[in-house]
Amino acid sequence: MAKESERKQKSMEESLLGKHVEQGEEQERVTWHCFRQELKRICVISGPMVAVVSSQYLLQVVSTMIIGHLGELYLSGAALAISIAGVTGFSFLMGMASGLETICGQAYGAHQYHKVGMQTYTAIFSMILVCVPLSILWINMEKILVFIGQDPLISHEAGKFIMGLVPALFAYAILQPLVRYFQIQSLLLPMLAISCAILCLHIPLCWALVFKTELKNVGGALAICISLWLDVILLGLYMRYSSACEKTRAPISMELFKGIWEFFRFAIPSAVMICLEWWSYELLVLLSGLLPNPQLETSVLSVCLNTIATLYTIPFGIGAAASTRVSNELGAGNPRAARVAVLATMSLAVMEASVVSATLFACRYVFGYVFSNEKEVVDYVTLMAPLVCISVILDSIQGVLPGIARGCGWQHIGVYVNMGAFYLCGIPIAAILAFWVHLGGKGLWIGIQCGAFVQCVLLSTITGCINWEHQAIKARKRLFEGQFSVNNVVV
Repeated sequence: MAKESERKQKSMEESLLGKHVEQGEEQERVTWHCFRQELKRICVISGPMVAVVSSQYLLQVVSTMIIGHLGELYLSGAALAISIAGVTGFSFLMGMASGLETICGQAYGAHQYHKVGMQTYTAIFSMILVCVPLSILWINMEKILVFIGQDPLISHEAGKFIMGLVPALFAYAILQPLVRYFQIQSLLLPMLAISCAILCLHIPLCWALVFKTELKNVGGALAICISLWLDVILLGLYMRYSSACEKTRAPISMELFKGIWEFFRFAIPSAVMICLEWWSYELLVLLSGLLPNPQLETSVLSVCLNTIATLYTIPFGIGAAASTRVSNELGAGNPRAARVAVLATMSLAVMEASVVSATLFACRYVFGYVFSNEKEVVDYVTLMAPLVCISVILDSIQGVLPGIARGCGWQHIGVYVNMGAFYLCGIPIAAILAFWVHLGGKGLWIGIQCGAFVQCVLLSTITGCINWEHQAIKARKRLFEGQFSVNNVVV
């Protein structure tokens, strides 16, 4: 009986994994040809994704840069507002949408195309509901900032700016699921063309609303709203009418409510994993407001954060490619291909880190002028540049590793890693160096990078210990639940 049970278990595992599982040493060996082919696939996906993510994020950066030329107070207010918007809204919505990378990515690999479209609708509906309490929070943000001890002048400007961003919050709740919908199918060129066109339109639009109207800094917020909604409309039209989306396009029906529980099961850990890291960096801006000369410290840290956040779009795009490839291959029952995808992605991340950090260090004397004309701000940014370069290297590694986690579906592990790395290590060290050792903004930055280093070590260790066969069985079991009898299968 024991042998018969073991034979059935093996047969069940083979059924779940499909015919692509190799045996023995062949399963473990990664040939140069396989690696090169996978690296090519990763580049084909990550290149457009980097451009898409960059162009969407640059909407905020462009607005900050243009507003910065109104003066230091306006720059500080806009930077603080965008930081708060990221902490309390954008990061959470982006994290929730990342749950689709597990659900839809694995479903697409398993050829369950109807589920891809339906779960996208479910995500949009769920995230719009989440926006309602978030928008109420944003409307009252000025009072909250003053209450927690922020400078009243900066708080007033930040409050006006973030109130103008409320329409953008709802646009973002629709945009992010649409981005994941196209991403997991590798339909990248439509997103690339639309995002780049909107960015080109956003620059003159923002300039006109800031300098040619009485709106001033609020004009920058309005420009972001218009650009995001235009992105949503164009992507939605492409999804609705393009033949490329025919397989995954599903009619809107009551079925979208059935997937809410499954969506939140992956969306909440994904959101918390991303938010814990994002919040730790944005907390630096709030802490900088408590330092002597808060306008200078806030402005400089905002420039540094905007710089690494802009550059972070590169590893984030590579991580999105990793998530797509890993989830697709696990859903298709190809654990070996998923493992090769991880090796190729990490290799690309290391190469990217070397090039970008070296370039940034070479430009350390000039990139501060992009954000401000104040010599005091530019000199301080130059002093911070070597630390920013270290941040770029760490971000290139840890930007990819969460993508692998989302592809596998173990976001809950990332939650514990980020909690320990940033809130038990990074933030306490940052506070000690800034306020006790009196290193100011430099101390805040060193502390948070200690947390980023711990995060890289922990996530790298966990990724290196993944059993890809078990991950593939787990994915197939969830996707085809009820189609196979999987009792006694260890996953």
